[in-house]
Amino acid sequence: MAKAKSGTVFFCQDCGYESAKWMGQCPGCKEWNTFVEETVSKSPYAGMNHGQGAGHGRGPKTQPSVLSEIQIRNEDRLSTGIGELDRVLGGGIVQGSLTLVGGDPGIGKSTLLLQVCRNLSAGGHKILYISGEESLSQIKMRADRIGQFAERMLLLCETNLDDIAEVIRTQKPETVVIDSIQTMYSENVSAAPGSVSQVRESTGVLLQLAKGLGVSVLIVGHVTKEGTVAGPRVLEHMVDAVLYFEGDRHASYRILRGVKNRFGSTNEIGVFEMQEQGLTEVLNASEYMLNGRPEDASGSVVACTMEGTRPLLVEIQALVCHSNFGIPRRQTTGTDFNRVNLLMAVLEKRSGMQLASCDAYVNITGGMKIQEPAVDLGIVLAVLSSFKNQALSQKLVAFGEVGLSGEVRAVSQARQRVAEAEKLGFETCIVPQVCAEDCRKNSGIEIVGVRTVQEVIDRLF
Repeated sequence: MAKAKSGTVFFCQDCGYESAKWMGQCPGCKEWNTFVEETVSKSPYAGMNHGQGAGHGRGPKTQPSVLSEIQIRNEDRLSTGIGELDRVLGGGIVQGSLTLVGGDPGIGKSTLLLQVCRNLSAGGHKILYISGEESLSQIKMRADRIGQFAERMLLLCETNLDDIAEVIRTQKPETVVIDSIQTMYSENVSAAPGSVSQVRESTGVLLQLAKGLGVSVLIVGHVTKEGTVAGPRVLEHMVDAVLYFEGDRHASYRILRGVKNRFGSTNEIGVFEMQEQGLTEVLNASEYMLNGRPEDASGSVVACTMEGTRPLLVEIQALVCHSNFGIPRRQTTGTDFNRVNLLMAVLEKRSGMQLASCDAYVNITGGMKIQEPAVDLGIVLAVLSSFKNQALSQKLVAFGEVGLSGEVRAVSQARQRVAEAEKLGFETCIVPQVCAEDCRKNSGIEIVGVRTVQEVIDRLF
């Protein structure tokens, strides 16, 4: 078994697990053959005796502070000029913050950040865009497609982190964009760009620049085949905010989701549409998600989910048919596979529906990935509608969590969900009975409260 040489360690390329020797399987992520040997630089403090200096009158450079005496100030936020991005960030870019933007290749990460640079430079802010993947002419071609840029927009093609740090200290920009972190390298680390050591070192240097100079830094990160940011997991722990771009690169819609944010909520999403001039905001996401909905088709139901503070109406489609095989096939897109199997088991046990011999396919349209249990009732209605081949009303919305006993349980922010359905012209809303009284206040649509799944079946079928 290979052992590390002096000054070298083994890193897992997937999760960043560090080991003194090579291993076939990573203990952290359980992947095989992911360990690579890399040289690490010794810390200048490695040989320091922490016990020395105590009697030489040398005290610590920093002193602890009393909690009650610490003054709190509101973070200085800079609006990006893109409302959906500001929503995900919690109100704008915080001064001195480090934000990581990840996503699949071609999803629109660089385009979005270039639009942010355009808006900020037009507002009189000094912006520095650093690219390690494209030439100046390539960036210029993309910028001309987006629109006119102000003179305070600076471009730099460089991958040496020492040179980049010197430019930032000299130019003193307000916002810096790094595209991408996997192309940056430091001469202090003897490893190739994009390796675990280089990504960690580069992020550490950028973090010091952001906090020390008060510069807002936005970095682009590549993702692995599993959809997570490539490099060590410590990368996500070091930054202040982590944003993921989701969606099919061949489709027009894009969803920006915050998975970490020290200055705001992590439940917010931003919806964009890719057009020829770049990414444009989708202000009414519910209406956008319901476009193209079939009329009088069985297996189609509209449910309401919450993304942060935003209610979002989505269409749930189900196709249930008799299976020609001994083991029926179940497939889901956009929701949890095991959750759908559980709900179908509840229908069979509590309502007598013979679904054990049926194939079932459930799809959340619009490319959304929803894990909230409030869509349980919508999935149940879609499955029942397809199984009975009976179309439900086009003006019907349903939401509620379904328990193992077949009961329909309460969900949060029910009144906001009903208001969103009313705004889009829906006439009937099926809600849990415990939420019905609150939903009827100041509501102009019919509210139907149900306690069990059987009540829903008796009313609609």
